[in-house]
Amino acid sequence: MQTKEQRNAKAAAAGFASGYENGLRDGACEYLYRLMQPAAPTKRDCCVLYIPQGFEGIDQGVIEALRLIVREVYVADAARMAEQAALIRPDWVLVLNGLHVFPANHLEQVDAVRSLGIRTAIWFADDPYVTADTMYIAPRYDVVLTHELSTIQMYRERGCANVIYMPLAVDHNRFKPKKVEERYRSDVCFIGQAFWNRVEMFDALAPFLNTRKVFIAGGLWERMKNFKTLQRFVRQGWLPVDDSINYYNGARIVINLHRTTEVGKDNKNVLNLPGRSINPRTYEISACGTLQLTDCREDLTQYYTPGSDIETYADAAELKAKLEYYLGHENERRSIALRGLKRTLAEHTYVHRLQQIAEVLGW
Repeated sequence: MQTKEQRNAKAAAAGFASGYENGLRDGACEYLYRLMQPAAPTKRDCCVLYIPQGFEGIDQGVIEALRLIVREVYVADAARMAEQAALIRPDWVLVLNGLHVFPANHLEQVDAVRSLGIRTAIWFADDPYVTADTMYIAPRYDVVLTHELSTIQMYRERGCANVIYMPLAVDHNRFKPKKVEERYRSDVCFIGQAFWNRVEMFDALAPFLNTRKVFIAGGLWERMKNFKTLQRFVRQGWLPVDDSINYYNGARIVINLHRTTEVGKDNKNVLNLPGRSINPRTYEISACGTLQLTDCREDLTQYYTPGSDIETYADAAELKAKLEYYLGHENERRSIALRGLKRTLAEHTYVHRLQQIAEVLGW
């Protein structure tokens, strides 16, 4: 049996090791973040009216990027889109997603804006999970931007003349490395709704995760067969964005698992289109300077290099093996995470993405 002094010494040693690891990570991230701050882009002679979706982690990044990129930016509620367009007379109206909180007369408003000679573009961020709605929304706009490869042909077949593949990105001024309190720290973190494919994955991982320090947040996790095993790690319900950022920063590894696209399983993908493109969480996790283990989507390798600036897995067995490996190999874990942060800041901020949009739309 250990004496009190021995227990105290062991705890102190563990605390020192943890503090040393966290200090190395925090210092490297801070240096890299300062080093990678880009020069301000040249502004385009264009006026844009932006209509937000209400996605807190996306809208503000888009708005701030627009303010750097174009001469004038206005932001209006979806219910007043046509009214504000008639008053402001922008060159373009850019709408994010056009779903959920948009009014019943949304499409009539788009028609009214176009009748004024004002160009309209919609950027879908929920593809392909809501094709029951987007297949009817898209044709009413002049230009359709989508982050999902599988929906491009579908929109063209429905009469959309200008369909452009445009990946999402990250608000790097919000999702960024930061020092966090001990309560945000974990070995493994996952934030998201418990869609059925995620339930199956975490049921399979439950015996392994049970012996680690884990943080899981989101709704519907009681669906798990092994819920009682992991219940003490689960924070049920929606997690505010700033808390998500803190937990990403406090985690040694963050798991990313895209939701299922199978029709009838927690989505409105009535055309049963496959998921071929990565979600915004891919950029957001990497922007926090934390190692990300993600399932594979077809376009992932256009934006990150598995084994270099991100890690991937194909099934529960591979995910468990890689979790175990990287939890035991601190230097490799930190190096991949830092390369992921560098790549994200260099290529995947909303400033980069809005510059791409400005090019393709001719702003």
